[in-house]
Amino acid sequence: MRKLSVFIKVFLRILFTILAVLLAVLATVITCSLNWMFDTWSNLTMDELIYHLTSPLEGTNDAMIREYIDTCIVPALIILLVLLVLFAASRKKKRYYAILAGAIVLSVSVCTLSVRGAWQDLDVGNYVADRGAYSTFIDDNYVSPVDVEITFPQEKRNLIYIFLESMETTYADTQSGGAFSRNVIPELTRIAQENEDFSGETEELNGGYSMPGTTWTIGAMFAQTSGLPLSVSIDGNNMDTQTSFFAGAVTLGDILESQGYSQTLLIGSDAVFGGRELYFTEHGNYEMMDYKYAVQNGLIPEDYYVWWGYEDARLFEFARQKVTELAAQPEPFNLTMLTVDTHFEDGYVCESCPQLYGDDQYSNVMRCSSRQVSAFIQWLQQQDFYENTTIVLCGDHPTMDSDYCEDIDSDHTRKTYTAYINAAARKETETRRDFTTFDQFPTTLAALGAQIEGNRLGLGTNLFSSEPTLTERFGIENEETELKKNSRLIEELANINYDSQSLMEREGRVPTGTVYADPYLRDIGGIPVTVTDLANLPDEVQSVQIAVWTNEDQSDVQWIQLEAREDGSYGANINVANYGFKLGVYYIDAYVIDSTGVPHSIGQATGYVD
Repeated sequence: MRKLSVFIKVFLRILFTILAVLLAVLATVITCSLNWMFDTWSNLTMDELIYHLTSPLEGTNDAMIREYIDTCIVPALIILLVLLVLFAASRKKKRYYAILAGAIVLSVSVCTLSVRGAWQDLDVGNYVADRGAYSTFIDDNYVSPVDVEITFPQEKRNLIYIFLESMETTYADTQSGGAFSRNVIPELTRIAQENEDFSGETEELNGGYSMPGTTWTIGAMFAQTSGLPLSVSIDGNNMDTQTSFFAGAVTLGDILESQGYSQTLLIGSDAVFGGRELYFTEHGNYEMMDYKYAVQNGLIPEDYYVWWGYEDARLFEFARQKVTELAAQPEPFNLTMLTVDTHFEDGYVCESCPQLYGDDQYSNVMRCSSRQVSAFIQWLQQQDFYENTTIVLCGDHPTMDSDYCEDIDSDHTRKTYTAYINAAARKETETRRDFTTFDQFPTTLAALGAQIEGNRLGLGTNLFSSEPTLTERFGIENEETELKKNSRLIEELANINYDSQSLMEREGRVPTGTVYADPYLRDIGGIPVTVTDLANLPDEVQSVQIAVWTNEDQSDVQWIQLEAREDGSYGANINVANYGFKLGVYYIDAYVIDSTGVPHSIGQATGYVD
C-alpha cells in the first residue's frame, strides 16, 4: 500500500510539473504574441486580424518573421529553461511545490489577463455578434445597375484606372490635410489639389473611407468597381477557389464591356491570387497582363521575381507600351492597373527610390511611388489620346504596415487617396464630400461623361452630383456598424460554393497528399510510386490506393493498394507486365479510402516506360 501511495505521489508530481511547464510556455507565447500583434499592426481590427491570419506568407518580410521569433519564441524558450533549472535545483526541497503552484497560478493569470485585454481591444464580442446578425442596410440601399438607365456620350472616353497599393491621404503634411509633419507624397498631393478629390474649396486632401469588406486588395478592387463589400463567408482571398465571382452583380467592367470597351488588367503579381483573374475575366472580359503574362511573353526573364512578381518601375514601362497600343485601336479602352511597391511591410526599394528620409524605408518607397505615378501622368498628358482620356487614381485601402501610422494624431481620420484627372463631368456642389470607396463606382462612370439615372449605383453615389452619399445620409459609424453584419443580398449575389474542391482543400476539409512516380526500373519491371505528405485524413483510413491506366478512355484501369511505411508514407510498384509491357505514359491517381469505403482524391502523377 505504501508503495502505491509513493507511486501516485511521484506520478502526480511529474504530471503537475509537465503541466506547469507547458502552461508557462503557452502563456508566454500567447502574451508575447498578443503584444507583438498590437505593436505590429496599429489600430488593428478583427477584420484585419482575420485577413492577416488567413493570408499566405508570400510578400511578408523575413525580418518580420525573425522579429516574431525574437519577440515571442525566444522568451518562451527562456522561461522554459528557467523553470527547468528551478525545478531541478529544488527537486528535493519543500519549495518545489511552491514553485510548482506559483508557476501554474501565474501562467493562468497572465494568460487570462492578456486574452481578456485583446478581447476588449478587438471588440471580439460585438464582432461575433455582428457576424451572426443580419442587416437589411445593403438590401435596402443597393441600386442595381440593371434597374438604372446609363447613357454614354456618342464619343466614348478612354479610362485609365490606377489602384495605388496602400495609398492614403494620411501621408501628406498636416497643412495639406494629411497627418505627417513632412509630406512624403508631394507629387500626388499636387495632383489631387490641381484636379478633383471632392475636397470642396479647401486645399486639404479628401479621400474615401475604407469600409468593412474592402480593407484588402481584392476587396478594395471589387468595392470600387461594383459598389459592394466583399463580405463573404469564406476568406476574402479564397475567391479564386470559386468558378464564379459574384455572378449576380453588374460591375464597371460589365458596363464598359457592353459599351464596346477593350479592357486590360495590368499588375505586377499573379492575377490568380485572391480571385482577381476570375473577377476581371468574368466581369468585363479583361485581358490579363500579370506577372505570368510578363514571363510567358518575354517581358521579363523567366527566373525574374522580386517582391510580389515585378516592381512598379517595370509596371509603368509596360503601361506606356500597352496604352500606346490600345490608343491605336478604334474602340475605347479601359486600362486598369495596380501598383505593388508600397505593399506592407515597409515596401519594396527599387533602384530609383530616393533616400530622402534616412532609414525610414516606407517613406522613401512612398515618395518613389508618388514620383513614378506623377511621371506617368505627365507622360499621358503629352499624348494625343489624352484629350479623350479620363484618369482615376485611388488608394486601394489604408496601409497594414506595422508602425507607419502609429504616431499620427488620434483625431486624424485615415482615408484612401483619391484623384480624378481630366474628367468629363462638372460638380454640382462645392461642398466637401463625405464618401466611401463604394462611391468610386458611379463617379468613375460619370467622369467618363455617362449620365446615370438617379446618380446612384451599388452602394455608391456619383460624387459629381449633389445627391448625398450613404455616408452623408447615415453617418460613417452607423454605416460601418451595419456593414459588419450579414446581408441576404450579398449571400445571393455571391452564391458561394462551399463544396468547391479547391476551397475544401485550402480550408483543410479534405485529405491531401503528394504523389511521386519514380523512373521505370527494368530489373523489377515496375514503376515505384510513393504517396507522402498526407494531411487532413479521415479518423479511420481503410487503405491508400492508386488507379493506374494507359489508355485515354481508362479502359485498362487497374487499382493497386499501397503499403504503409514506417515514415508515414505509402508505396507500391506498378507491374507493367499487367499492361503488356506497354510503352509510353502511365497515368496515376491516388486515393484515400475511408472506413465507409468512400474514396478521396489526394493527387495525381505520371510514370513513363520507354
